[in-house]
Amino acid sequence: MDELDKNILALLRADARLSLATLARRLKVARSTIQARLERLETNGTITGYTLKLGEGADPNRLRATVMLTIEPRSQPAVLQRLKSVPEIEKVFTTSGRVDLLLQIACANTQVLDQVLDQIGAMTGVHSSESLIHLSIKIDRAV
Repeated sequence: MDELDKNILALLRADARLSLATLARRLKVARSTIQARLERLETNGTITGYTLKLGEGADPNRLRATVMLTIEPRSQPAVLQRLKSVPEIEKVFTTSGRVDLLLQIACANTQVLDQVLDQIGAMTGVHSSESLIHLSIKIDRAV
């Protein structure tokens, strides 16, 4: 990845809706160059898609939480399989700290969150969990 690729990605991070013509104009290269670069970045997996990122105002009644799970040794594949069946779980991360998995959850309200936490806690292979309810976003640099 060269400097032009990095500049293309930086502009798209700021606004993924930029047209090829606008990207070319801002980077002072031909439109066909931008198109070829984007195709290559998509083909090699650097760019895996273009998406809409909703702000908190899109669904103000959505409750988000992070759940930290400690699981039994060698049970990760089975636990992950069971977690996939819970629609409120948006993301699951493996970690290198005191917990094994970090879950990002979105629910309609605290009652649903309570049910989801009970469901997760009852799963075979889950040793312990700790949950944190998200209150407000102060910084968001996510791509």
